[in-house]
Amino acid sequence: MKLNELKQQMTLPVIMAPMFLISNPKMVINACEAGIVGSFPALNARTTEKLDAWMGEIKSELEQRKEQNPGRKIAPWAINFISHKSNKRFLEDLKLIEKHQPPIVITSLGDPSPVVNIVHNYGGILLSDVINIKFAKKAVEKGSDGLILVSSGAGGHAGVLNPIAFVHEVRSFFDGPLILAGAMSKGEDILAAQVLGADFAYFGTHFIAAKESGASEGYQSMAIASSIDDIVYTPAFSGVPANYLIPSIINSGLDPKNLPENKKMDFSELGDPNIRAWKDIWGAGQGVGGIEKIQSIAEITEELNKQYQAAQEKVSREYNSIVKQ
Repeated sequence: MKLNELKQQMTLPVIMAPMFLISNPKMVINACEAGIVGSFPALNARTTEKLDAWMGEIKSELEQRKEQNPGRKIAPWAINFISHKSNKRFLEDLKLIEKHQPPIVITSLGDPSPVVNIVHNYGGILLSDVINIKFAKKAVEKGSDGLILVSSGAGGHAGVLNPIAFVHEVRSFFDGPLILAGAMSKGEDILAAQVLGADFAYFGTHFIAAKESGASEGYQSMAIASSIDDIVYTPAFSGVPANYLIPSIINSGLDPKNLPENKKMDFSELGDPNIRAWKDIWGAGQGVGGIEKIQSIAEITEELNKQYQAAQEKVSREYNSIVKQ
């Protein structure tokens, strides 16, 4: 699948980012039906057998909806695969990718090359998320078709690079598909990403409060109530720096101002070894302030599309006004 072919299947240049413990088949299917790429982490399916069932469900349901709505744009789906030795299901899940042939595979961590040949053999697209120039160049060298630039402010394991500088530097050596991630929450953010030189915008946090989301009611309520000031970037909970909701840290009995700065904390030392990152301490990006209410994925996408169109019209009016002066 080529970039132009991918865009033609979408109503909005947005990829719904895979979110650990949140993304599920229902989210993926409804996102694709709404005209944006839906994705989920392979490890959200707790077993290989469940992953097999999830991928089969997504594939068959989307095929059915395409048959029922031949004139409707239904976007392709994607799976997020951890291409790293820490992934204990590496080989098993890779076989399922070969079996179900997801149109898009997103690799995180590690070397994407073991996945490249499999995905290319069935005509799929392989995207790699990267947090710096070093990893971006390595991903391109290993055969990735496109790059997801995870910039500062992104939910979960984010980078620290400014998105403007990040896109510009990557575009100096790579002319393939670019997806910009980091604090995206409004339709105008999509246009901003395109103006910078990206092809798509990567939205994760905004979909925490989707009706189809796997996030708990408490998680969704907290996301709606939170703002950029409620986000902290720390390695304390997974060993890798990530953005989390401060209120969830406080609710877990921890002091967000007294977290280890350069290492993963030992929860057993706190007297509650049952506390878990992502399950009890919730991730979110700096764009969390853009969430105002619980909506369906279709409603969120429609709202983003209206904002995107309005931003295009505003820029066009302002440009024409300047030209006429």
